[in-house]
Amino acid sequence: MPRTGRLTTAAATLAAISVLATACTGQGGAAADDPKADVTLSFWHGWSAPAEVKAIEENIARFEKAHPNIKVKTTGNMTDDKVNQALRAGGDKAPDVVSSFTTDSVGKFCNSGAFVDLNPFLAKSGVDKAKVFPKTLLEYTQFKGNQCTLPLLNDAYGLVYNKTAFAAAGITKAPRTWSEFTEVARKLTKRSGDSYERVGLMPTFHGYETTPMRLAAQWGPTYFGPDGKSNLAADPAFAQMLTAQKDLVAELGGYEKLERFRAGFGDEWSAEHPFHRGQVAMQIDGEWRAAMAKDAGVTFEIGTAPLPVPDDRIADYGKGYVSGTIMGISAASRKQNAAWELVRYMTTDTAAVVAFANAIHNVPSTLAALDSPDLEVTPEFKTFIDIARHPKSNTTPAQADGGTYQLTFQDFAYAVEKGDVPDIAAGLANTDRQIDTDIAKAQ
Repeated sequence: MPRTGRLTTAAATLAAISVLATACTGQGGAAADDPKADVTLSFWHGWSAPAEVKAIEENIARFEKAHPNIKVKTTGNMTDDKVNQALRAGGDKAPDVVSSFTTDSVGKFCNSGAFVDLNPFLAKSGVDKAKVFPKTLLEYTQFKGNQCTLPLLNDAYGLVYNKTAFAAAGITKAPRTWSEFTEVARKLTKRSGDSYERVGLMPTFHGYETTPMRLAAQWGPTYFGPDGKSNLAADPAFAQMLTAQKDLVAELGGYEKLERFRAGFGDEWSAEHPFHRGQVAMQIDGEWRAAMAKDAGVTFEIGTAPLPVPDDRIADYGKGYVSGTIMGISAASRKQNAAWELVRYMTTDTAAVVAFANAIHNVPSTLAALDSPDLEVTPEFKTFIDIARHPKSNTTPAQADGGTYQLTFQDFAYAVEKGDVPDIAAGLANTDRQIDTDIAKAQ
């Protein structure tokens, strides 16, 4: 099950996240505490499902065995707004170490000084981050050179599909280009009166992980220009993606008809998910979906593949959108050297990363863990490992306003797919101006 960097999480917490710089002891890796002294660390994380909590506790137990002087008190089910409140309060109420599912918060955490820059800690430990972590993961865990977080597992997004339905429709392989994607989605759609028995794909941007950011990744977008200004109107990738998605919505019956059908879908994280129930034949999703479908007892064969790319970018096939859990040290902590030992272990120790990835079925976040023979890799899971490795896989960049710019773009995309935007180019230019204004206020 994913618990990493999803915009739905950011949307729920962005309004509450206004991180203030706290009393910073030991900023810049100059912490004075003795990492070999007996100490107890407070570690806050967001996992709450029993299997996930068990995996965290097992990882912590391995750490404590290797560091007998350091004890770790964990607190789960912590959201970014709760973290923010504690960091502002400071003192004993603030955690020493934090993990968050919301990569969109990195810009705020770094820009405010709420989390310490880990570059000095990496340097004094002899950790070359460029040789440890994939490039894209480093990009979403830092802001303007401040590496205030490190990756702790990641999610890769691709296509999960019903191979049995494919075979019945005479489709022998997953679509690689957008035109193939559209044709396959049309063939797999079964209409029923004014509704559907099944859609080949739910293409609207309210369809769980089918977000504008996931699709835009296949066009290789540049969200901000060299001057730091929003780049949506200047980069043709955004208009091309929005047009392609709008055309796909029309091809499958239109926005209103699709949304009426979608209203009957079950919860994304339950056995009633529409892919599990056969209501959709293809699902834009992460590495967790195939395993969840099997756990739900589906009777059809499952396939996975990268998301299609634009027809003129077939050489890029295999890439996708990636995001992930982040981990950092509170600037209010008086135990930063000891806290670094925990962060270093959980994010860079190959055995620890592989064990955690195996336990919660997420993609490992280090290059060594991705190649580890101990990593449990099913054929369905391998697709997402390959997406995570792909040199052109990309993500949404950190910004001082957190993920507000993504929500602004998403709101515009909602209007486009509904048919409320007569001029996409002009609308993107207006969206750029709104994003620039929001970022200027956040800095």
